[in-house]
Amino acid sequence: MELLKDDSGMSTVEYAIGTLAAAAFAGVLYVLATSDFVHNLLQGLIQRALSSV
Repeated sequence: MELLKDDSGMSTVEYAIGTLAAAAFAGVLYVLATSDFVHNLLQGLIQRALSSV
């Protein structure tokens, strides 16, 4: 019963889960940023910005 009261490893687990979540989010952002859709969107945006000057 004493094992259930001891939470000494709790913050390590929380940091590990937070790190995994951040790495997964970074992976999703990388996939989105390198996709053709985002590339075409940014290219169109830059062309419109330069042509309006």
